[in-house]
Amino acid sequence: MSIDDSAQLRARAWLLGARLDLKQLEGSRLVPLEVGEPLALGPLTFRAGCGGCAILFRFGAAVFFGVEPKEEKRFLDSIRAFVAEPLDQLESEEAEIHIDPERAERVAPSGEILLRDARVERLQVVADVLAKSTVLAFYEERVAEVFDRVEALAEGLRTGARRPASGRELLREIGSVLAIQARTVGRAEVAEKPEITWDDTELDRLHERLGVEYELHDRDVALSRKLDLVAHTAQTYLDLLQNRQSVRLEWYIVILIAAEILLILYDIFLAG
Repeated sequence: MSIDDSAQLRARAWLLGARLDLKQLEGSRLVPLEVGEPLALGPLTFRAGCGGCAILFRFGAAVFFGVEPKEEKRFLDSIRAFVAEPLDQLESEEAEIHIDPERAERVAPSGEILLRDARVERLQVVADVLAKSTVLAFYEERVAEVFDRVEALAEGLRTGARRPASGRELLREIGSVLAIQARTVGRAEVAEKPEITWDDTELDRLHERLGVEYELHDRDVALSRKLDLVAHTAQTYLDLLQNRQSVRLEWYIVILIAAEILLILYDIFLAG
C-alpha cells in the first residue's frame, strides 16, 4: 500500500509525552473520528490529512508523512486524551523524503532521505528512526541539565564552596536518571530494530542505513554513559552525605555520654 504518488514528502516526528495508549486507539469504538480506521498495526498507522499518514509509537511519539501542519495539529488534538504525561513543550524533528526508484535508499549529503517508493512499510521504517532520534534529542537535553546540576554538586564537594546538597535533592537526581533510562531503554528500545524488519532483508538494510546516518547507536551509548556517570556521582555524593551524618550522630552520642558522666561525677562529688 502506497500513501501517495508524489516524488517529495515531508516527514515530521513529534514526541508528545511519556506514553501513548495504543491499545485504546486500536479499538474501533474508542478511535476518534479524526483518526479513522488503522492502515497497519505494527507500528500503528492511520491515514491523516489529504493523502498522508500518521504512525504512532507507544513510547509517546507520532510521525507524519505528507501532512500539512494544520492537519497535524487536528490529528494530535484528537489523540491528546491517549497521551500519558503530556509534554508542555513538544519535541520535533523534520526530514525531507525524495521518492526515486532508480536511486539507492540512503540519506543524501543534503540530509534528504531517498526511498524507492512510498509504501507504508518503508515509511514505517523511516518513522521508527525519526521517532527514536526525537526521543534521544529530548532526553539528551534533559540529561545535559541533570549532568550540569550533578557536576555542580561534585565541584562544590571538591572545593567546599557549595553548601552540601540534601538527601532529597540527590534522590531526585537519581530518580531523574532512572526515569530516563526506563523510557529510552524500556519503552523506546532505541537499540532494537522494529519487528517489521525481522523478515524483510530490504527493510532491514534500510533501517540499518538510516540508523547509522542518524547515529542512533552512538547517541544511545553516549546517553547511557552520561546516565551512568550521573547516577554514580549522585550515589557517591549521597553516600558521603550519609557517612557525614552518621559521624555527626556518633559525635552527638559521645557528647551525650560525656555529659551524662560529668553529671554523675558532679552528683558523686557533691554528695561527698
